[in-house]
Amino acid sequence: MDFLAWMTAAQQRSEAALSHHQPGASVTPERLHEAMRYSTLGGGKRVRPLLCYAAGEVFGAADEQLDLPAAAVEMIHAYSLVHDDLPCMDNDRLRRGKPTCHVEFDEATALLVGDALQSQAFQLLADAPLDAGKVVTMLSLLAHAAGSRGMAGGQAIDLAATGKTQSLAALEFMHLHKTGALIRAAVLMGAHCGNPEGAELLALTHFANRIGLLFQVVDDILDAEASTATLGKTAGKDAAQNKSTYVSLLGTAAAKAKAAELRGEAHAALDRLGRDALRLHQLTDYIVDRHF
Repeated sequence: MDFLAWMTAAQQRSEAALSHHQPGASVTPERLHEAMRYSTLGGGKRVRPLLCYAAGEVFGAADEQLDLPAAAVEMIHAYSLVHDDLPCMDNDRLRRGKPTCHVEFDEATALLVGDALQSQAFQLLADAPLDAGKVVTMLSLLAHAAGSRGMAGGQAIDLAATGKTQSLAALEFMHLHKTGALIRAAVLMGAHCGNPEGAELLALTHFANRIGLLFQVVDDILDAEASTATLGKTAGKDAAQNKSTYVSLLGTAAAKAKAAELRGEAHAALDRLGRDALRLHQLTDYIVDRHF
């Protein structure tokens, strides 16, 4: 199967799992469930589920074992976007080419959507068709990635740094948490659905750290260069909010060089895993080439 066909199939699997494992919009409370489905279905590139499926493939995990972890990590990602878009955070009105959750519904509903999606994600992991030890490992990975030493902590650092100039090291630290933690969890959760060994997990962790930063560098470049129509979210937001980015600190040319460096480092980390890591290699290139 070529990469595009594989990616399309994996995206469709994750969409189906997301839809199946949420209450229907007609289930009470209807407005909350409608808003949850609005915020998770029918949009997004599903990069984190794709990474979960690809990492699982390296270690022989079946798609049926990966469906719930892939959906769980995407639910956490979706909840973070709903909350990040709120007026008390980034105050954005467009996400994935449509009005943000609090604009389409209201702020209180958007807050509850995030709360409910986070709980639903951990319920999915608890119900995953895997042995208890693997389930506990994945619960721990996702909880750590989403918490104060992961994604939520990275967002707190980002909010505190708004309007200030960060050093490159501080920017990297922030994004290893805000963006990278959930990407790292997606990769490692997929791997743990199979039977990885210690050295393989170390190589995967290094890969995931590189690709998490790569994803953010590309996002920073896009925020500076792409249009709102292309992005599906408000372009130029970082500059408008006076946030430090790889583009503002390095300039566009050097930021693109940084992306190329991280891309190479990600591929090098995967080389230790042999031919079975093909999909992860392809996803590394996709994260860059889908943009510029």
